[in-house]
Amino acid sequence: MEFNRLHHYVQIVTTLLVDVFVIGFTALIIAIIVMYIADITQTSHAIRRNYPVVGRFRYLFENMGEFFRQYFFAQDREELPFNRAERAWVYRSAKNVDSTVAFGSTRSLNPPGTVIFSNTAFPKLTGDSVDSQEMEIGPHCREPYRPLSIFNISAMSYGAISKPAILALSKGAKMAGCWINTGEGGLSPFHLQGGADIVMQIGTAKYGVRDQEGKLSDDKLREISAIAQVKMFELKLSQGAKPGKGGMLPGEKVSEEIAAIRGIPEGQDSISPNRHPEIDSVEDLLDTIEHIRDITGKPTGFKIVLGDDHFVDELCIAINARGVASAPDFITLDSADGGTGAAPQSLIDYMGLPLRESLPILANSLIKHNLKRRIRVIASGKLVDPASVAWALCLGADFAVSARGFMFALGCIQALQCNKNSCPTGITTNNPSLQKGLVVSDKAERVKNYCHNMNYEVGVIAHACGVEEPRRLSRHHARVVTDTGQSISLKELHELPINAD
Repeated sequence: MEFNRLHHYVQIVTTLLVDVFVIGFTALIIAIIVMYIADITQTSHAIRRNYPVVGRFRYLFENMGEFFRQYFFAQDREELPFNRAERAWVYRSAKNVDSTVAFGSTRSLNPPGTVIFSNTAFPKLTGDSVDSQEMEIGPHCREPYRPLSIFNISAMSYGAISKPAILALSKGAKMAGCWINTGEGGLSPFHLQGGADIVMQIGTAKYGVRDQEGKLSDDKLREISAIAQVKMFELKLSQGAKPGKGGMLPGEKVSEEIAAIRGIPEGQDSISPNRHPEIDSVEDLLDTIEHIRDITGKPTGFKIVLGDDHFVDELCIAINARGVASAPDFITLDSADGGTGAAPQSLIDYMGLPLRESLPILANSLIKHNLKRRIRVIASGKLVDPASVAWALCLGADFAVSARGFMFALGCIQALQCNKNSCPTGITTNNPSLQKGLVVSDKAERVKNYCHNMNYEVGVIAHACGVEEPRRLSRHHARVVTDTGQSISLKELHELPINAD
Protein backbone atom coordinates (compact mmCIF):
# COMPACT_ATOMS: atom_id res chain seq x y z
CA MET A 1 0.00 0.00 0.00
CA GLU A 2 2.75 2.44 0.99
CA PHE A 3 4.77 1.49 -2.08
CA ASN A 4 1.82 2.20 -4.40
CA ARG A 5 1.24 5.58 -2.78
CA LEU A 6 4.91 6.49 -3.13
CA HIS A 7 4.88 5.33 -6.74
CA HIS A 8 1.83 7.49 -7.36
CA TYR A 9 3.55 10.55 -5.91
CA VAL A 10 6.65 9.91 -8.03
CA GLN A 11 4.49 9.74 -11.14
CA ILE A 12 2.80 13.05 -10.26
CA VAL A 13 6.13 14.80 -9.63
CA THR A 14 7.64 13.36 -12.80
CA THR A 15 4.65 14.52 -14.82
CA LEU A 16 4.90 18.01 -13.34
CA LEU A 17 8.63 18.20 -14.05
CA VAL A 18 8.08 17.11 -17.65
CA ASP A 19 5.31 19.68 -18.04
CA VAL A 20 7.51 22.43 -16.58
CA PHE A 21 10.37 21.42 -18.86
CA VAL A 22 8.13 21.40 -21.93
CA ILE A 23 6.62 24.77 -21.03
CA GLY A 24 10.02 26.24 -20.26
CA PHE A 25 11.57 24.84 -23.44
CA THR A 26 8.65 26.15 -25.49
CA ALA A 27 8.96 29.57 -23.86
CA LEU A 28 12.71 29.56 -24.59
CA ILE A 29 12.12 28.71 -28.26
CA ILE A 30 9.50 31.46 -28.53
CA ALA A 31 11.87 33.94 -26.85
CA ILE A 32 14.69 33.02 -29.23
CA ILE A 33 12.38 33.45 -32.23
CA VAL A 34 11.22 36.85 -30.94
CA MET A 35 14.81 37.96 -30.32
CA TYR A 36 15.85 36.67 -33.75
CA ILE A 37 13.13 38.67 -35.51
CA ALA A 38 13.89 41.75 -33.38
CA ASP A 39 17.62 41.50 -34.13
CA ILE A 40 17.41 41.09 -37.90
CA THR A 41 14.87 43.90 -38.25
CA GLN A 42 16.52 46.50 -36.03
CA THR A 43 19.03 48.91 -37.58
CA SER A 44 20.97 50.29 -34.60
CA HIS A 45 23.38 47.40 -33.85
CA ALA A 46 25.35 45.83 -36.71
CA ILE A 47 26.53 42.86 -34.62
CA ARG A 48 22.99 41.87 -33.62
CA ARG A 49 21.75 42.33 -37.19
CA ASN A 50 24.49 40.12 -38.66
CA TYR A 51 24.53 37.61 -35.81
CA PRO A 52 20.99 37.55 -34.39
CA VAL A 53 20.56 36.29 -30.80
CA VAL A 54 24.22 35.18 -30.51
CA GLY A 55 25.40 38.77 -30.95
CA ARG A 56 23.62 39.71 -27.73
CA PHE A 57 26.25 37.82 -25.72
CA ARG A 58 28.79 40.47 -26.69
CA TYR A 59 27.08 43.01 -24.48
CA LEU A 60 26.78 40.53 -21.62
CA PHE A 61 30.49 39.65 -21.78
CA GLU A 62 31.45 43.32 -22.08
CA ASN A 63 29.49 44.11 -18.94
CA MET A 64 30.72 41.09 -16.99
CA GLY A 65 34.35 41.63 -18.02
CA GLU A 66 34.60 44.52 -15.59
CA PHE A 67 33.86 42.22 -12.67
CA PHE A 68 35.96 39.27 -13.88
CA ARG A 69 38.99 41.54 -14.21
CA GLN A 70 38.50 42.87 -10.68
CA TYR A 71 38.17 39.51 -8.96
CA PHE A 72 40.10 37.05 -11.12
CA PHE A 73 42.66 38.68 -13.38
CA ALA A 74 43.93 42.01 -11.98
CA GLN A 75 46.97 41.96 -9.72
CA ASP A 76 46.93 43.64 -6.29
CA ARG A 77 48.48 46.88 -7.59
CA GLU A 78 46.96 47.08 -11.08
CA GLU A 79 43.39 48.38 -10.87
CA LEU A 80 42.12 51.94 -11.25
CA PRO A 81 40.90 54.16 -9.77
CA PHE A 82 41.87 52.18 -6.65
CA ASN A 83 43.72 48.88 -6.64
CA ARG A 84 43.04 45.88 -4.45
CA ALA A 85 45.88 46.65 -2.03
CA GLU A 86 44.53 50.16 -1.37
CA ARG A 87 40.98 48.93 -0.88
CA ALA A 88 42.16 46.08 1.36
CA TRP A 89 43.94 48.49 3.71
CA VAL A 90 40.78 50.58 4.08
CA TYR A 91 38.65 47.47 4.66
CA ARG A 92 41.01 46.17 7.34
CA SER A 93 41.32 49.50 9.11
CA ALA A 94 37.54 50.02 9.01
CA LYS A 95 37.00 46.61 10.57
CA ASN A 96 39.78 47.37 13.06
CA VAL A 97 41.57 44.11 12.30
CA ASP A 98 45.28 43.44 11.89
CA SER A 99 46.61 45.62 9.07
CA THR A 100 50.12 44.13 9.02
CA VAL A 101 51.43 42.26 5.97
CA ALA A 102 54.13 39.63 5.63
CA PHE A 103 57.16 38.81 3.49
CA GLY A 104 57.69 42.28 2.09
CA SER A 105 55.72 44.84 0.15
CA THR A 106 54.09 44.14 -3.22
CA ARG A 107 54.50 47.82 -4.07
CA SER A 108 57.24 48.45 -6.61
CA LEU A 109 59.66 51.22 -5.63
CA ASN A 110 60.98 51.71 -9.17
CA PRO A 111 58.27 53.54 -11.18
CA PRO A 112 58.80 57.32 -11.56
CA GLY A 113 56.61 59.27 -9.17
CA THR A 114 56.79 56.66 -6.40
CA VAL A 115 56.89 58.34 -2.97
CA ILE A 116 59.32 57.15 -0.31
CA PHE A 117 59.49 58.63 3.19
CA SER A 118 62.86 59.45 4.72
CA ASN A 119 63.07 57.73 8.07
CA THR A 120 65.38 59.23 10.67
CA ALA A 121 68.08 57.34 12.48
CA PHE A 122 66.48 58.36 15.76
CA PRO A 123 62.65 58.12 15.63
CA LYS A 124 60.55 59.85 18.26
CA LEU A 125 60.08 57.87 21.48
CA THR A 126 56.51 58.88 22.21
CA GLY A 127 54.90 55.48 22.70
CA ASP A 128 51.49 54.95 21.13
CA SER A 129 50.50 58.61 21.33
CA VAL A 130 50.36 59.98 17.79
CA ASP A 131 47.56 62.49 18.21
CA SER A 132 47.60 65.63 16.11
CA GLN A 133 47.24 69.07 17.61
CA GLU A 134 44.19 71.27 17.39
CA MET A 135 44.38 73.78 14.53
CA GLU A 136 42.29 76.95 14.28
CA ILE A 137 40.41 77.84 11.09
CA GLY A 138 38.99 81.34 10.69
CA PRO A 139 40.78 83.48 13.30
CA HIS A 140 38.90 86.61 12.16
CA CYS A 141 35.44 85.00 12.41
CA ARG A 142 32.94 85.44 15.23
CA GLU A 143 32.99 81.66 15.66
CA PRO A 144 36.38 80.16 14.66
CA TYR A 145 36.58 76.38 14.25
CA ARG A 146 39.27 74.29 15.95
CA PRO A 147 39.13 70.72 14.63
CA LEU A 148 41.44 68.05 15.99
CA SER A 149 41.32 65.33 13.32
CA ILE A 150 43.61 65.76 10.35
CA PHE A 151 41.50 63.34 8.29
CA ASN A 152 37.86 64.18 7.57
CA ILE A 153 34.90 63.24 5.37
CA SER A 154 34.77 64.98 2.01
CA ALA A 155 31.71 66.26 0.19
CA MET A 156 28.98 63.70 -0.56
CA SER A 157 25.44 64.90 -1.17
CA TYR A 158 22.29 63.26 0.12
CA GLY A 159 20.83 61.93 -3.09
CA ALA A 160 24.19 61.08 -4.59
CA ILE A 161 24.56 58.72 -1.62
CA SER A 162 21.72 57.12 0.30
CA LYS A 163 20.02 57.94 3.58
CA PRO A 164 21.62 55.02 5.48
CA ALA A 165 25.02 55.97 4.07
CA ILE A 166 24.65 59.57 5.29
CA LEU A 167 23.48 58.36 8.70
CA ALA A 168 26.41 55.97 9.04
CA LEU A 169 28.89 58.67 8.04
CA SER A 170 27.35 61.20 10.41
CA LYS A 171 27.29 58.85 13.38
CA GLY A 172 30.78 57.55 12.61
CA ALA A 173 32.16 61.08 12.24
CA LYS A 174 30.76 62.01 15.65
CA MET A 175 32.45 59.00 17.25
CA ALA A 176 35.72 59.68 15.44
CA GLY A 177 35.76 63.44 16.14
CA CYS A 178 36.04 64.46 12.49
CA TRP A 179 33.84 66.67 10.32
CA ILE A 180 31.50 65.67 7.49
CA ASN A 181 30.91 67.81 4.39
CA THR A 182 27.31 67.98 3.13
CA GLY A 183 28.21 68.13 -0.54
CA GLU A 184 26.33 70.52 -2.80
CA GLY A 185 22.96 68.81 -2.23
CA GLY A 186 22.23 70.80 0.92
CA LEU A 187 21.97 70.04 4.62
CA SER A 188 19.69 67.05 5.27
CA PRO A 189 18.24 65.88 8.62
CA PHE A 190 20.44 62.80 8.29
CA HIS A 191 23.64 64.86 8.27
CA LEU A 192 22.50 66.35 11.57
CA GLN A 193 21.19 63.18 13.17
CA GLY A 194 24.58 61.72 14.02
CA GLY A 195 25.70 64.84 15.90
CA ALA A 196 28.96 65.35 13.99
CA ASP A 197 30.58 68.66 13.06
CA ILE A 198 29.38 69.75 9.62
CA VAL A 199 30.88 71.71 6.74
CA MET A 200 28.03 73.16 4.69
CA GLN A 201 28.93 73.22 1.02
CA ILE A 202 27.36 75.82 -1.26
CA GLY A 203 27.36 74.56 -4.82
CA THR A 204 26.69 76.50 -7.99
CA ALA A 205 22.94 75.78 -7.72
CA LYS A 206 22.88 77.02 -4.08
CA TYR A 207 20.90 73.96 -2.95
CA GLY A 208 19.69 74.42 0.61
CA VAL A 209 20.50 78.14 0.70
CA ARG A 210 18.69 79.38 -2.41
CA ASP A 211 15.67 81.58 -2.80
CA GLN A 212 12.81 80.95 -5.23
CA GLU A 213 14.87 82.43 -8.07
CA GLY A 214 17.85 80.17 -7.30
CA LYS A 215 19.99 82.97 -5.84
CA LEU A 216 21.83 82.92 -2.53
CA SER A 217 19.42 83.58 0.33
CA ASP A 218 20.74 85.47 3.36
CA ASP A 219 17.80 84.27 5.43
CA LYS A 220 18.61 80.63 4.76
CA LEU A 221 22.28 81.25 5.45
CA ARG A 222 21.33 82.67 8.86
CA GLU A 223 18.99 79.75 9.50
CA ILE A 224 21.67 77.16 8.79
CA SER A 225 24.46 79.04 10.57
CA ALA A 226 22.32 79.08 13.71
CA ILE A 227 22.73 75.28 13.89
CA ALA A 228 25.59 74.62 16.30
CA GLN A 229 26.80 71.55 14.40
CA VAL A 230 27.46 73.62 11.26
CA LYS A 231 31.04 74.79 11.74
CA MET A 232 32.11 76.09 8.31
CA PHE A 233 30.81 77.07 4.88
CA GLU A 234 32.54 75.91 1.70
CA LEU A 235 31.84 77.65 -1.60
CA LYS A 236 32.30 75.08 -4.34
CA LEU A 237 33.89 76.47 -7.49
CA SER A 238 34.85 73.15 -9.06
CA GLN A 239 35.17 69.46 -8.32
CA GLY A 240 38.03 67.11 -9.07
CA ALA A 241 36.39 64.73 -11.51
CA LYS A 242 34.60 67.42 -13.50
CA PRO A 243 36.03 70.95 -13.29
CA GLY A 244 33.94 73.24 -15.45
CA LYS A 245 30.81 71.10 -15.02
CA GLY A 246 28.12 71.36 -12.37
CA GLY A 247 26.76 68.57 -10.23
CA MET A 248 24.56 65.95 -11.89
CA LEU A 249 21.88 63.90 -10.10
CA PRO A 250 19.64 61.75 -12.34
CA GLY A 251 15.90 62.37 -12.01
CA GLU A 252 15.28 58.81 -10.81
CA LYS A 253 17.26 59.70 -7.69
CA VAL A 254 15.40 62.97 -7.02
CA SER A 255 12.78 61.78 -4.54
CA GLU A 256 10.19 64.00 -2.87
CA GLU A 257 12.42 64.34 0.19
CA ILE A 258 15.56 65.19 -1.82
CA ALA A 259 13.59 67.66 -3.94
CA ALA A 260 12.37 69.43 -0.79
CA ILE A 261 15.89 69.70 0.65
CA ARG A 262 17.31 71.03 -2.61
CA GLY A 263 14.34 73.20 -3.54
CA ILE A 264 13.84 71.61 -6.97
CA PRO A 265 11.06 69.61 -8.74
CA GLU A 266 10.72 65.94 -7.84
CA GLY A 267 11.76 63.38 -10.46
CA GLN A 268 13.65 65.82 -12.68
CA ASP A 269 17.37 65.73 -13.38
CA SER A 270 19.28 67.97 -10.97
CA ILE A 271 21.99 69.66 -13.04
CA SER A 272 23.88 72.54 -11.47
CA PRO A 273 25.37 75.43 -13.46
CA ASN A 274 29.02 75.03 -14.36
CA ARG A 275 29.90 78.01 -12.14
CA HIS A 276 28.40 80.64 -9.85
CA PRO A 277 26.88 83.24 -12.24
CA GLU A 278 27.63 86.10 -9.84
CA ILE A 279 31.33 85.20 -9.43
CA ASP A 280 33.24 86.34 -12.48
CA SER A 281 36.61 87.33 -11.00
CA VAL A 282 38.91 87.04 -8.00
CA GLU A 283 37.34 90.20 -6.59
CA ASP A 284 33.84 88.71 -6.92
CA LEU A 285 35.03 85.56 -5.17
CA LEU A 286 36.44 87.50 -2.21
CA ASP A 287 33.27 89.62 -2.03
CA THR A 288 31.10 86.49 -1.89
CA ILE A 289 33.26 84.82 0.75
CA GLU A 290 33.21 87.99 2.87
CA HIS A 291 29.43 88.22 2.51
CA ILE A 292 28.84 84.61 3.61
CA ARG A 293 31.25 85.03 6.52
CA ASP A 294 29.58 88.27 7.65
CA ILE A 295 26.13 86.67 7.55
CA THR A 296 27.09 83.39 9.25
CA GLY A 297 29.97 84.43 11.50
CA LYS A 298 31.70 81.16 10.67
CA PRO A 299 34.83 80.20 8.70
CA THR A 300 34.25 80.38 4.97
CA GLY A 301 36.44 79.11 2.18
CA PHE A 302 36.19 77.61 -1.25
CA LYS A 303 36.83 74.37 -3.10
CA ILE A 304 38.63 74.31 -6.43
CA VAL A 305 40.56 72.20 -8.90
CA LEU A 306 43.58 74.11 -10.16
CA GLY A 307 44.15 74.33 -13.87
CA ASP A 308 45.24 77.93 -14.32
CA ASP A 309 48.37 78.17 -12.18
CA HIS A 310 48.20 82.00 -12.25
CA PHE A 311 44.91 82.02 -10.36
CA VAL A 312 46.44 81.58 -6.90
CA ASP A 313 48.93 84.42 -7.37
CA GLU A 314 46.13 86.73 -8.53
CA LEU A 315 44.08 85.71 -5.52
CA CYS A 316 46.92 86.32 -3.08
CA ILE A 317 47.72 89.74 -4.55
CA ALA A 318 44.06 90.76 -4.23
CA ILE A 319 43.93 89.51 -0.62
CA ASN A 320 47.02 91.46 0.42
CA ALA A 321 45.64 94.57 -1.26
CA ARG A 322 42.45 94.26 0.82
CA GLY A 323 44.06 93.02 4.03
CA VAL A 324 44.58 89.49 5.39
CA ALA A 325 41.22 89.53 7.18
CA SER A 326 39.57 89.37 3.73
CA ALA A 327 41.24 86.06 2.89
CA PRO A 328 39.27 82.84 2.62
CA ASP A 329 39.69 80.92 5.85
CA PHE A 330 40.54 77.75 3.94
CA ILE A 331 41.00 76.43 0.43
CA THR A 332 39.95 72.88 -0.34
CA LEU A 333 42.16 71.75 -3.19
CA ASP A 334 40.63 68.91 -5.16
CA SER A 335 42.57 66.75 -7.59
CA ALA A 336 41.95 65.92 -11.23
CA ASP A 337 41.81 62.27 -10.16
CA GLY A 338 38.98 62.96 -7.73
CA GLY A 339 35.75 61.02 -7.90
CA THR A 340 32.09 61.64 -8.56
CA GLY A 341 28.87 59.74 -9.14
CA ALA A 342 28.38 61.08 -12.66
CA ALA A 343 30.53 63.14 -15.03
CA PRO A 344 31.49 63.29 -18.72
CA GLN A 345 34.46 61.02 -19.42
CA SER A 346 36.18 63.84 -21.30
CA LEU A 347 36.42 65.79 -18.04
CA ILE A 348 37.19 62.83 -15.77
CA ASP A 349 40.07 61.73 -18.00
CA TYR A 350 41.60 65.00 -19.16
CA MET A 351 40.61 68.10 -17.19
CA GLY A 352 42.45 69.79 -14.32
CA LEU A 353 45.73 69.26 -12.50
CA PRO A 354 46.35 66.28 -10.23
CA LEU A 355 47.14 66.99 -6.60
CA ARG A 356 50.80 66.04 -6.95
CA GLU A 357 51.22 69.08 -9.21
CA SER A 358 48.62 71.53 -7.90
CA LEU A 359 49.33 71.19 -4.16
CA PRO A 360 52.92 72.48 -4.43
CA ILE A 361 51.69 75.33 -6.65
CA LEU A 362 49.09 76.39 -4.10
CA ALA A 363 51.36 76.02 -1.08
CA ASN A 364 54.24 77.89 -2.73
CA SER A 365 51.99 80.78 -3.74
CA LEU A 366 50.59 81.10 -0.23
CA ILE A 367 54.09 81.01 1.24
CA LYS A 368 55.40 83.56 -1.28
CA HIS A 369 52.62 86.00 -0.37
CA ASN A 370 52.90 85.34 3.39
CA LEU A 371 49.42 83.83 3.59
CA LYS A 372 50.17 80.19 4.40
CA ARG A 373 49.48 80.62 8.11
CA ARG A 374 46.30 82.58 7.44
CA ILE A 375 44.68 80.25 4.89
CA ARG A 376 44.34 76.59 5.82
CA VAL A 377 44.88 74.11 3.00
CA ILE A 378 42.58 71.09 2.83
CA ALA A 379 43.81 68.45 0.36
CA SER A 380 41.39 66.17 -1.47
CA GLY A 381 41.68 63.54 -4.19
CA LYS A 382 42.53 59.81 -3.78
CA LEU A 383 43.89 60.32 -0.25
CA VAL A 384 42.62 57.00 1.11
CA ASP A 385 45.73 55.61 2.81
CA PRO A 386 48.20 56.96 5.41
CA ALA A 387 51.08 57.42 2.98
CA SER A 388 48.99 59.63 0.69
CA VAL A 389 47.83 61.80 3.57
CA ALA A 390 51.35 62.09 5.00
CA TRP A 391 52.64 63.03 1.54
CA ALA A 392 50.03 65.80 1.31
CA LEU A 393 51.10 67.11 4.72
CA CYS A 394 54.72 67.16 3.54
CA LEU A 395 53.72 69.36 0.60
CA GLY A 396 51.81 71.89 2.69
CA ALA A 397 48.34 70.54 3.44
CA ASP A 398 46.91 71.21 6.91
CA PHE A 399 44.03 68.72 6.60
CA ALA A 400 43.01 65.93 4.26
CA VAL A 401 39.52 64.86 3.24
CA SER A 402 38.29 61.78 1.42
CA ALA A 403 34.97 60.68 -0.01
CA ARG A 404 35.79 57.38 -1.69
CA GLY A 405 37.91 56.24 1.25
CA PHE A 406 34.92 56.55 3.54
CA MET A 407 32.75 54.87 0.90
CA PHE A 408 35.10 51.89 1.11
CA ALA A 409 34.71 52.01 4.89
CA LEU A 410 30.94 51.78 4.31
CA GLY A 411 31.46 48.66 2.21
CA CYS A 412 31.91 50.01 -1.35
CA ILE A 413 33.31 47.32 -3.66
CA GLN A 414 34.16 49.67 -6.56
CA ALA A 415 31.33 48.24 -8.66
CA LEU A 416 31.26 51.50 -10.69
CA GLN A 417 27.46 51.73 -10.48
CA CYS A 418 27.29 55.12 -8.72
CA ASN A 419 25.49 56.81 -11.61
CA LYS A 420 22.91 54.07 -12.20
CA ASN A 421 20.93 53.84 -8.93
CA SER A 422 21.93 50.18 -8.79
CA CYS A 423 24.79 50.24 -6.25
CA PRO A 424 24.94 46.67 -4.86
CA THR A 425 26.08 47.86 -1.42
CA GLY A 426 23.28 50.40 -0.93
CA ILE A 427 25.64 53.38 -0.72
CA THR A 428 24.79 55.32 -3.88
CA THR A 429 21.23 54.19 -4.54
CA ASN A 430 17.77 55.26 -3.46
CA ASN A 431 16.42 51.75 -4.04
CA PRO A 432 15.11 50.55 -0.63
CA SER A 433 15.74 46.89 -1.48
CA LEU A 434 19.44 47.66 -1.98
CA GLN A 435 19.71 50.14 0.89
CA LYS A 436 18.67 47.47 3.41
CA GLY A 437 22.08 45.83 3.02
CA LEU A 438 23.74 48.84 4.68
CA VAL A 439 23.30 48.50 8.44
CA VAL A 440 23.88 51.95 9.93
CA SER A 441 25.16 50.90 13.36
CA ASP A 442 27.73 48.51 11.91
CA LYS A 443 28.96 50.89 9.20
CA ALA A 444 29.14 53.86 11.59
CA GLU A 445 31.57 51.87 13.70
CA ARG A 446 33.66 51.18 10.61
CA VAL A 447 33.70 54.86 9.69
CA LYS A 448 35.00 55.66 13.16
CA ASN A 449 37.65 52.92 12.98
CA TYR A 450 38.85 54.04 9.56
CA CYS A 451 39.27 57.65 10.68
CA HIS A 452 41.01 56.68 13.91
CA ASN A 453 43.38 54.25 12.20
CA MET A 454 44.17 56.75 9.46
CA ASN A 455 45.13 59.46 11.96
CA TYR A 456 47.13 56.89 13.94
CA GLU A 457 49.08 55.56 10.94
CA VAL A 458 49.86 59.07 9.69
CA GLY A 459 51.26 59.74 13.15
CA VAL A 460 53.35 56.58 12.94
CA ILE A 461 54.88 57.82 9.67
CA ALA A 462 55.58 61.19 11.29
CA HIS A 463 57.35 59.56 14.23
CA ALA A 464 59.44 57.39 11.90
CA CYS A 465 60.50 60.59 10.12
CA GLY A 466 61.53 62.10 13.46
CA VAL A 467 58.74 64.60 14.16
CA GLU A 468 56.29 64.51 17.06
CA GLU A 469 53.19 65.74 15.24
CA PRO A 470 52.07 64.96 11.64
CA ARG A 471 51.79 68.62 10.60
CA ARG A 472 55.50 69.02 11.31
CA LEU A 473 56.21 66.85 8.28
CA SER A 474 57.89 68.89 5.57
CA ARG A 475 59.26 68.38 2.09
CA HIS A 476 62.60 67.00 3.18
CA HIS A 477 60.80 64.12 4.92
CA ALA A 478 59.71 62.52 1.64
CA ARG A 479 61.37 61.59 -1.63
CA VAL A 480 60.04 60.79 -5.08
CA VAL A 481 61.51 58.45 -7.69
CA THR A 482 62.55 60.23 -10.91
CA ASP A 483 62.87 59.00 -14.50
CA THR A 484 66.48 58.00 -13.80
CA GLY A 485 65.36 55.52 -11.16
CA GLN A 486 66.94 57.58 -8.40
CA SER A 487 64.89 59.49 -5.83
CA ILE A 488 65.14 63.13 -4.83
CA SER A 489 63.52 64.93 -1.92
CA LEU A 490 60.28 66.81 -2.39
CA LYS A 491 62.20 69.88 -1.24
CA GLU A 492 64.44 69.60 -4.32
CA LEU A 493 61.59 68.72 -6.64
CA HIS A 494 59.33 71.53 -5.47
CA GLU A 495 61.62 74.38 -4.48
CA LEU A 496 60.19 76.65 -1.81
CA PRO A 497 60.01 80.43 -2.30
CA ILE A 498 62.95 82.42 -0.94
CA ASN A 499 60.94 83.90 1.95
CA ALA A 500 59.81 80.48 3.25
CA ASP A 501 60.46 79.74 6.92
